[in-house]
Amino acid sequence: MSEILARFRQSYPGFTLDVDLELPSRGITALFGHSGSGKTTLLRCIAGLERPSNGYLAIDGALWQDGAKFLPTHRRPIGYVFQEASLFPHLSVRGNLDYGAKRCGCRPASPEKGIPFGHANDFSRIVELLGIGALLDRKPERLSGGERQRVAIARALLTAPRLLLMDEPLAALDLARKNEILPYLERLHDELEIPVFYVSHAPDEVARLADHLVVMDGGRAVAQGPLAETLARADLPIRLGEDAGVVLDATVAEIDKQWQLARVEFPGGSLWVRDEGHPVGKHVRVRVLARDVSLAREEPSGTSILNHFRVTVCELAADTHPALLLARTETNGQSLLARLTRRSATTLNLAPGAEVWAQVKAVALLG
Repeated sequence: MSEILARFRQSYPGFTLDVDLELPSRGITALFGHSGSGKTTLLRCIAGLERPSNGYLAIDGALWQDGAKFLPTHRRPIGYVFQEASLFPHLSVRGNLDYGAKRCGCRPASPEKGIPFGHANDFSRIVELLGIGALLDRKPERLSGGERQRVAIARALLTAPRLLLMDEPLAALDLARKNEILPYLERLHDELEIPVFYVSHAPDEVARLADHLVVMDGGRAVAQGPLAETLARADLPIRLGEDAGVVLDATVAEIDKQWQLARVEFPGGSLWVRDEGHPVGKHVRVRVLARDVSLAREEPSGTSILNHFRVTVCELAADTHPALLLARTETNGQSLLARLTRRSATTLNLAPGAEVWAQVKAVALLG
């Protein structure tokens, strides 16, 4: 199996990085945690910008670093995207992209237009994926924040990297620019085969983009695994707080044009969500937060909540406040988290194995 092995241990003043990771070499791995948890330090170790006294890194069997070997940053086939786009202000967008291509020894395919190719990642394909064709002759000062970041991502891809590292690439953008760039990141996820390490402290970004999740805290990886499984763990809400919840892979099954709703199906059932224009059969992700799920012993009736189905309680865990509990439930193998008070849990006589009804008050369609 293709995989990335990353083991680093290094002490800094007041902080120690100590991780041992086995990660997939396909898809997006999110490094998630609060500020100071070690996300960026780990990314810099992978890039070779930090050299821990104890470090090991292998990509699909190719050794980049161990006790005797250290591949310097300029020899690591990586693309690195920072919070700020850091484009060359004196160059046009085309000039910035050409610089990225030249880093991997590529040459322009058309001297008069300077269209570079980066091995399998050719200029025209990347420009189309990131929607920057109309920007090629502009200088960075004439770009919006979202446009600059898309150009920076394109430049990183034109180095033909084996690994793409992204350090909170949306952190410097306002909500409008962030929503502008997220669909392009989803396109990259769907069409590129290179693995991506994506640093973020924003749960909405992680839920929308990631395939694999590494939760960092105090320099350690306190949880790692496939996104859906890791988010469904009942021992993580202390770190996720109000953002505790699950992500479901679903398919649009039905459109109700009268009420502008769509029904999406997942292995454990279906949910009604707002119609966002996706056609029937479209694969989508939906996010259900624990605070939007309630439990009942009897089938709900006479309620405004459209979504309710039978679930089995699998686990009860302490939450962020002593008055609260988090219940992990399942329906046909699909996990769902519900936040409730200890008093309610006692009143309902909840325990592992109990069969109850889950009511889902709100669902976020992620696309």
